Amino acid sequence: MFVQFAPLLFIFVIFYFLLIRPQQTKLKQHRAAIDAIKKGDTVVTGGGLIGKVTRVDEHDLEVEIAANVRVKAVKSTISDVRVAGTGKPAND
Repeated sequence: MFVQFAPLLFIFVIFYFLLIRPQQTKLKQHRAAIDAIKKGDTVVTGGGLIGKVTRVDEHDLEVEIAANVRVKAVKSTISDVRVAGTGKPAND
């Protein structure tokens, strides 16, 4: 009976180490980045808007997407956080 379940168990172990565990690690890193957002960081929303954070609350934040144009975004909809000062200089 064990011989019949061994391949299924082996497949589950492979799926765990190749799919489930890396996804959980990536989710933890994303959640930590979202929790560490501070004023001045550049964020990308789920809709693709890129802007600078001007105010941070517990569940939402205010993002300036153009000069004097500010929008409120829910923290959970932020897809990427770019820390201020990490961009490359322009090729002038």
